[in-house]
Amino acid sequence: MPRKKFKNPEQLLTHPIIVRVTENTYKRLEKILINSNCQSIGEVARNILSKEKILMLTRDVSMNEPMEELASIRRELRSIGININQQTRHFHTSKNEAQRSFYFMRTSDLYKNVGHKVDRLLELVTQLSLKWLRGY
Repeated sequence: MPRKKFKNPEQLLTHPIIVRVTENTYKRLEKILINSNCQSIGEVARNILSKEKILMLTRDVSMNEPMEELASIRRELRSIGININQQTRHFHTSKNEAQRSFYFMRTSDLYKNVGHKVDRLLELVTQLSLKWLRGY
């Protein structure tokens, strides 16, 4: 299958330039590559030569723990929601009053768990918003 035609032929990279660099320069280019939006060292070099902006990506390591906790709360809320849906379905298909009261009690317990998780979620969001807005 042939390669797709490029829409803008003026932007085609048609002239190869072979450059040798020292080990230190190569490591610096690799470091820029790892922390940037570039896909290859050649793209990093082209952007530097043409004086184009290189978008450097940074990651705040202090956010790892709150983000992991937010992800776990999301999973737990999702599973609680699935359980509530199952209990509700059983409640509506149950034939006698004893079964309905049983499913009602189990569902109310699940809703209590949701309340605790939502409270913790709001605490985390408040902490994150304070950290995020600290610069303003």
